[in-house]
Amino acid sequence: MKIEPTLLFLSGSDWEKHMRGIPRKMVFLAVGAFAKAVATLLNTTSVHNADTLIRLVRSRPPGIPLLTVSNHMSTLDDPLLWGFKGFPSLDANLARWVLAAEDICFKNSVLTYLFRLGKCIPITRGAGIYQEYMNEALQCLNNGAWLHTFPEGKVSQEDAPIRRLKWGTASLIVRAHVTPIVLPMVHSGFEEVMPEKFFLDRRPPFPLCNKKIKIMIGQPLEFDIPKMAELAISKSSGDVFSSTTTSRGWPVISFYGLDLDEAAQRYLYSSISKEIQSAMEELRSSLK
Repeated sequence: MKIEPTLLFLSGSDWEKHMRGIPRKMVFLAVGAFAKAVATLLNTTSVHNADTLIRLVRSRPPGIPLLTVSNHMSTLDDPLLWGFKGFPSLDANLARWVLAAEDICFKNSVLTYLFRLGKCIPITRGAGIYQEYMNEALQCLNNGAWLHTFPEGKVSQEDAPIRRLKWGTASLIVRAHVTPIVLPMVHSGFEEVMPEKFFLDRRPPFPLCNKKIKIMIGQPLEFDIPKMAELAISKSSGDVFSSTTTSRGWPVISFYGLDLDEAAQRYLYSSISKEIQSAMEELRSSLK
């Protein structure tokens, strides 16, 4: 399969227009059918509070972005998360945008083309929260779209508490023109469908069957960003810890008449991340 090199550099909005959107629709029909087959036919999936997610995907107020966050148990979490009964996983227009690891999903031009059609945004792990493609993720939220992230940052198949969240998700919440609806989710079972070490420390070539998948969908989280930003500025000013922390060269961000330097951003992103982590951990406890 030969891919025109210029296609690989299209922005998110340009992909919507590529060949009148037909390739994207075909990808979502194929991937959505695969997800439904694995999640509902080959395995057993139970979902708590599915109506909340479906309602927010289908009919949230115009211009209001949706940001879903979940733990990361396998390389097939997405798209299998959206394969449960009743979810519109075949509709490319309703589908999520998702942050995806550049070193796994974008290894060559063919994979890049397919994953970009699948509304995946490449993220370089370790490159920081202000890397180039984070702006594309931010633009998705500014367009009122649905974005999904795995804020733990990598796959972990251990039955363990939710790990410390990376700050990229929190930074998107803060920088979005309209504060998104943040919906936490936690799941289990995908680590059995696609185990990292199945045979000779490798994943199986195909998803495994007859497994039980559980998905817990929480209630939307609300963040009063102006109030939290004021507190962050107050708490971070003169903070000995922040003054001794190595600077990452973050730009000052301004909104609501406030200027947040790097110290204030660290405090704010940490506070938001802890609140999301706490909500996810509560959901994880409910999986037992």
